[in-house]
Amino acid sequence: MKAVSRRELIRRLRMLGFTGPFVGGRHSFMGRGQLKLRIPNPHKGDISISLLKEILRQAGISEKEWNNKDKL
Repeated sequence: MKAVSRRELIRRLRMLGFTGPFVGGRHSFMGRGQLKLRIPNPHKGDISISLLKEILRQAGISEKEWNNKDKL
């Protein structure tokens, strides 16, 4: 697992069935079914590995599933 840009995070989440991002309050969010997943606001630099792991945990996505999207 490595750090990713916000654009790459959104691209991969879409490949995993999420829609969005949608504007909502202080952060954007993406959705899949009843799940609303907050995503980081645009900023300089990539999303750190620790933050990425937390986002994946909240989304119910395993590291294996996330890493399989590298091959597409």
